[in-house]
Amino acid sequence: MQIQRSRERIAVDIPIVITTVLDSLEGTIVDLSEGGAQVVGCTLPARSQCQIDLDGYIVFGTVRWSEEDRMGIRFPYELSDGPLYERLEMARAAKRTPVAFQPRAQAAFGTASFGGGGFGRRTG
Repeated sequence: MQIQRSRERIAVDIPIVITTVLDSLEGTIVDLSEGGAQVVGCTLPARSQCQIDLDGYIVFGTVRWSEEDRMGIRFPYELSDGPLYERLEMARAAKRTPVAFQPRAQAAFGTASFGGGGFGRRTG
C-alpha cells in the first residue's frame, strides 16, 4: 500500500543526535521532508517524543513507526528555517542540477593517453 504524502522525501545523509528524557542516541537521517525524517542507526518506540539535534539546533518530533534499526519521525511543525531545512534545500537543489557528461577515458586519463582513438582502437 502506497501512502500519499504531501511533501516529497529527499535522500540525504545527515548525522544527528536524537535525545529523549532518558537517552541520547546517534543516528543518521537518510530521507527528509518538511514534515518528517527517516532515521537509521538507532530506534525508539512508536509514539515516543524526541528532539533531533543538528549542530546545536533542535527540532522536535514524534516517532511514528519503528523497526530494528530505523524509525520515522514526524515533526509537529513543518521545517521552514534552520540548519536542517538548509540541508533539505541543498539536497533538493542538488537533485535538480544536471550533471555534465564526461566520457570516462577523457575524465580519468585525458585524451592524449588514448591518442584520440575510440573504444577498442589501439595506437602504436
